[in-house]
Amino acid sequence: MNILVTGVAGLLGSRLATWILDNTSHKVVGVDNLSGGYAENIDKRIDFYNLDLMDSFTQIDSLFKENKFDVVYHLAAYAAEGLSPFIRVFNYKNNLMASVNLINNSIKYGVDRFIFTSSMAVYGGSQNPPFDEVLIPSPIDPYGIAKFSVEQDLKVAYDQHGLNYTIIRPHNVYGINQNIWDRYRNVLGIWMYQIMNNMNPTIFGDGNQTRAFSYVDDVLEPLWNASQRDSCIDQIINLGGIKNYSINQAAEAVIKVTGTNLGPVHLEQRHEVKHAWASWDKSIELLDFEHKIDLEEGLARMWSWAQNQPTRDRFTWSKFELEKKIYDFWKVKND
Repeated sequence: MNILVTGVAGLLGSRLATWILDNTSHKVVGVDNLSGGYAENIDKRIDFYNLDLMDSFTQIDSLFKENKFDVVYHLAAYAAEGLSPFIRVFNYKNNLMASVNLINNSIKYGVDRFIFTSSMAVYGGSQNPPFDEVLIPSPIDPYGIAKFSVEQDLKVAYDQHGLNYTIIRPHNVYGINQNIWDRYRNVLGIWMYQIMNNMNPTIFGDGNQTRAFSYVDDVLEPLWNASQRDSCIDQIINLGGIKNYSINQAAEAVIKVTGTNLGPVHLEQRHEVKHAWASWDKSIELLDFEHKIDLEEGLARMWSWAQNQPTRDRFTWSKFELEKKIYDFWKVKND
């Protein structure tokens, strides 16, 4: 089989691509624009294309035509829920329109399976966790809206064009190859960057928000199974950790693993879902998901990796699309 992985320089894309190459005999083609991931993360065995899914419509068409993909894993996204209200156009181009381009080409060139990583953000804040897949989504930010829109488009593509899809809703995946240099997303990575640079880890609001965290290695084989089993066609499946933590507890875990004396600093509350974690029964049934690596062990692995990374400039937006009601902590450019 020929397999396309988008976002192949990022955390999930790079790790999944390597897992497929290590455990199967299939060819993997990877696409990434290297805006949020790094070339060092890409396995040398991958046929890599440096393309931007937002802009390279003709090139993506040619890529599909030449490779005749059997499976598409669409993992590329800019997953900054809290920032998305202030970069609305970028969010919808990057997370919605780029996805539609891939769906179009998958239909046009006869892709057999399309695996889309959506987000827990689609559930929104009007429902009580654990979130079950049968709940009607009610996203509260443009990022969640974009992800839910792609889900809806995939259902139409299946009904009208026969594109077999599986929607995976992962939650807070972390681990080796994560971008720890982006100040707007991936809270565990943000804290590690801050600690390595002698800054106090920052928490939005009182820290009583609750989340579940998923070590990346635990979700790789289940993601592979999603593309190989007919029982996963036309399905939405939550995927990720089974234990929820308050943000305060997660920060304490990072502080313990890193051995820092720097305590957390609480910032103003931002607009976000207070409590969010998902049911995992369906992922166990359909994907053989197992929660093997607990938070402290996963953080220890990630911290060991992070300390050996090269010095990189921290990513900061030079100009937001909207400044109205933006949080004070994002107005400062050097923290």
